[in-house]
Amino acid sequence: MTRVFNFSAGPAALPESVLRKAADEMLDWHGSGMSVMEMSHRGKEFISIANEAEALLRELLAVPANYKVLFMQGGAIAENAIVPMNMLRGKASADYIDTGEWSKKSIKEAQKYATVNVAASAKASNYTTIPARADWKLNPDAAYVHICSNETIGGVEYHFTPDTGSVPLVADMSSDILSRPVDVSKYGLIYAGAQKNIGPSGLTLVIVRDDLIGQAIPATPSAFDYKTVADNESMYNTPPTYAIYIAGLVFHWIKDQGGLAAMEAHNKAKAAVLYDFLDTTSFYSCPVARDCRSLMNVPFRLKDEALDEAFLKGAQARKMVQLKGHRSVGGMRASIYNAMPIEGVQALVAYMKEFEAQHG
Repeated sequence: MTRVFNFSAGPAALPESVLRKAADEMLDWHGSGMSVMEMSHRGKEFISIANEAEALLRELLAVPANYKVLFMQGGAIAENAIVPMNMLRGKASADYIDTGEWSKKSIKEAQKYATVNVAASAKASNYTTIPARADWKLNPDAAYVHICSNETIGGVEYHFTPDTGSVPLVADMSSDILSRPVDVSKYGLIYAGAQKNIGPSGLTLVIVRDDLIGQAIPATPSAFDYKTVADNESMYNTPPTYAIYIAGLVFHWIKDQGGLAAMEAHNKAKAAVLYDFLDTTSFYSCPVARDCRSLMNVPFRLKDEALDEAFLKGAQARKMVQLKGHRSVGGMRASIYNAMPIEGVQALVAYMKEFEAQHG
């Protein structure tokens, strides 16, 4: 069997050892005589799987005891509504930092529930930068400050944790969670769709400080009320059981690699291979400012976009797939999440050099 180098932005590549273990356990999980997909979410077998997954996540991120870990559904797009439903807590407005397509989606959804103050925007740079913290116009009476820590489409990433004072910081970390250590205590709430660095689509992680839950707006559906979910240990309704199981296997894999410090070193080394090449050629270009380049999603363009289809066809012939940029921005994008080995990035750069020699 030949596996490709999968540069998809999500659902994304999973560690091969995780897939093999899941395959081995597909029909019979630990002598239970059934697949995880067949288990009751309230049975002792699955409860043990969920508890272990939460414990591993808490260990990897050093989640403080006064934070709840919730396993939810709906992805980050659902959380764009669920966050204001839960986090306004009687206030009328929230601050949002606009750094790209996913920030814009978050802002648009939040405007259904609150007055949104766009406290800073990178629109003037065509979303190739992160606005300097000193330039943010924050409202001290805001319910929270929302950021997207890594813009999957635009390829900009926060390499700092913004200080928002007493106003809780909320972060959509869908595409860079578990790629590096994070001080969870500096955030009021972190949420992330699982399908990039955690597991298959269907699972959404929420890490929220205890004192911020329990004041959802009255119209909030019960399954979206963080307190209801927390009080029922994420079992208020049937959770995405198989996705939680795979996430637990991925958490084990990350721990076995050396944890998040090792993941960060691995990801920096991979990204350097690609960015260092991009900075030496005029045939390709990366639009993102160097101080906020993503370690997870690397957008780049060919000098002549008429060559795009030929480039993608050649990449696929060399077992490199999903390099086409998002339809909203075009160009190319290499998503190099935790599970992408450095050999995949090296193969991509080798091909890029070959293609440039043929067409430059």
